[in-house]
Order: sequence, then structure tokens, then C-alpha cells
Amino acid sequence: MRLRGALALLLLLLLCVHGGRYHGAEAAGDGFVRVHGTRFVLNGKPFFANGFNAYWLMSFGADPARRGKVTSALSQAAGAGLSVARTWAFSDGSNGGTSALQYSPGRYNENTFQGLDFVLSEARRHGIKVILSLVNSYDSFGGRKQYVQWAREQGQSIGSDDEFFTNPVVKGFYKNHIKTVLTRVNTITGVAYRDDPTIMAWELMNEPRCQSDLSGRTLQSWITEMAAHVKSIDGKHLLEAGLEGFYGASSPSRGAVNPSGYQVGTDFIANNQAPGIDFATVHSYPDQWLPGRDAQSQLRFLAGWLDAHIADAQAVLRKPLLVAEFGKSRRDPGYSGDQQRDAVFAAVYAKVYDSARAGGPAAGAMFWQLLAEGMDSYGDGYEVVLGQAPSTAGVIATQSRRLQGLARAFVRARKERQGRRTGKGGN
Repeated sequence: MRLRGALALLLLLLLCVHGGRYHGAEAAGDGFVRVHGTRFVLNGKPFFANGFNAYWLMSFGADPARRGKVTSALSQAAGAGLSVARTWAFSDGSNGGTSALQYSPGRYNENTFQGLDFVLSEARRHGIKVILSLVNSYDSFGGRKQYVQWAREQGQSIGSDDEFFTNPVVKGFYKNHIKTVLTRVNTITGVAYRDDPTIMAWELMNEPRCQSDLSGRTLQSWITEMAAHVKSIDGKHLLEAGLEGFYGASSPSRGAVNPSGYQVGTDFIANNQAPGIDFATVHSYPDQWLPGRDAQSQLRFLAGWLDAHIADAQAVLRKPLLVAEFGKSRRDPGYSGDQQRDAVFAAVYAKVYDSARAGGPAAGAMFWQLLAEGMDSYGDGYEVVLGQAPSTAGVIATQSRRLQGLARAFVRARKERQGRRTGKGGN
């Protein structure tokens, strides 16, 4: 859809109101994604993150026999207009396997790190920005359970994995990992990660949860401390917490928005207001959260879930909102064909597009998960292989074009406005 005339001017005005002026490094075109109000901006233009998750990229990048899958996936993604990939910058201890990134506290597998170097170099080559998550909340790939175990092996008396967020030794291990990743110099490009505009943002944790403190205060303190640590090392990149979006004590009126039983020690409002957190995230899995409900009931929940978070990002947080994970599993008992997955994708994309068109905070959505051909063992029901899912690929590509059209409309409107100021007109 093309925006013209008054609608384009309205978009410009809304972006200016929510985004402020475009100047300095942003206008100079240094390639870093930044935040202005409720907008992402890249080189002075609005940036929309139509993207995907591909947690496996680093491990495949570290294996010469499988590196081609990284290149293939990124090439296909770029062909569909996808602009952002989210992936892991962690693989801890024995659960990370023989190719673990950090095999013991502060000790790293150089070959695996070079796999991540390769991912970033290929992403840059294909024009894709990357969000790097720094640790897992879950046991897979080590996660906080591994960090806690390392501390126990050093004599710490630790009761539960939730002490990842409070034990000073564990926090020291994690802070060291942050520093190691952020100061890493890419062996292919020669650019330190903290200076690399290919990286869009850091993520503190994949889906943090702390069920021993449902008030959210433990996570709030941890997010605040770790955000300050990240920013002390890297002042160029954006930072987000990795939240799924469950509401907590700071917004009791929103409690009914959560799926039943999902009080996990997070607080969407308070956690995203922590100093240093640049934008908010929300995940959406109605097929997991509402088991047994039919597809239409799940779609209705999805609409209300996204509406609430978009409204709060606009009125309360005043930050961009990224739907950092969403999908529809083909393994769901009620799954009857890809049209159900396409309906979920279309519903999420419509909420993002409508908000973006109106100058709102929804800045993009990233489906879980993209695979390349020949990766059947990595399928979890949510996988999308673009070449094997033509209808879903079409929905994805259409969203990319629509968001690219919004960005072009903004540029046209700004040129028209500048032309009127100079009396030269706008072309």
C-alpha cells in the first residue's frame, strides 16, 4: 500500500512527535539502529524490524561442513525482505556440547567464537541486522543453571537456579561473559562487536523468569544492574531485556491480559522502565499458553495480547515495541494446514503495520524460527523453510514490502516538507 498526500504528511508529523529531531551521528549514516521516542531509526530514516529467529546460526557457523546453511538462510531471508535476525551469543558448559562457546567460567572455545564472527560477517553482507542474546533462562545451551553449577563447584552455597540473579559470584561470571562478547574483535571483519553496526541490539536473557519472587523485584534489580554494566562497555548499541511480556505487580489492572497461570516473576511495565533498556519486547505463543482452545480463540487472545502491549508501549513506556518471538506450531493437535500458521502471521503483521502506519510504537515482528533446507532434525513444529512454505513466505514478503513502503513514505513526506520550507518543492 502506498501512502500519499495528507496521509504521508500525517505519518511524518507523528514520527516527528514521537521521534524527535534527526541529527548528529544518525543523519551522518553510521549504520547503527537507534531509538527516537517510540521509533527505531537507521541513518535518519525509520527502521522496521521484519525479522526472524535462528538460534542455531553460531553453531553452524563454527562447522565448515554446515556453514553453507548460514549463508543459505540469510540469503533467503534477505530475498524475502527480512531485516533482522535474532540468535544466541551463548552456549555454556556441557549443555552446550563439544562446541560450547564458554566451556567454563571465562574460558572460551575460539572455534565457536569464530562461528559467531562468520554469522555477523554474513549478516552484514546480506544487509541484515542482528540481535544477540547473551544467556538462556532455560537449561538448553547451559543457561543460568550452568552458571549456578559453576558457582557451586567453586564452593558457593546456592539453593536454586533463581540465585543466578542474586549471587555475587554468579553475577560476576555473567558480567565477564558480557564483557567478553562485547569486546570481541571479529576475526573476519576486524571490527569489535561493540563497534559493529551489524548488531542491532543486545538481549540480557532469553525469556528471563524468576518464580521464587513473583513480585518482579528480583528481576528488576538484576536488569538494572546488568543494563548498567552493558552500557558501561558499549554505548553505541541498543539493549533489551528479553521479556515475554507477562504483566506484574506494577500494573494490576493488566493481570487479566496474562494467560492463566503465567506469573513468572517478570513485570512488563517496570522491567522495561529500568534505566538502560531501550525498547520493549513481547513474545506470543497462544497455542502453548491456551492449550485445548480452538484456532479462533487463540487468535482472539493474540489480538488482545498485542493490543495491550502496543497501548502500554505508547502511553506508559514511550518506547518501541518489538514482537521478538511468535509462531504457530504444526504439531499443535488442532493444526489443519499452513493456512492456520499464515493466519497467525497475518494477525501479528497487521497489528504491527497498523501501529506503525499510525505512528505508534510497534516496530516489527520476528517469527520463530527460520531454517534452511536439509535441517529437518532442528524442526520443532514452528520452523519455516521459506522455499518449502510458499504461502507463509508470501505473507512474510508482503509484510516486508508494506513496511518498506512506510519507510519510503516517510522519506517522501520529509522531502516535501523540506521543499516547502526552501520554496523549491519536493520530488
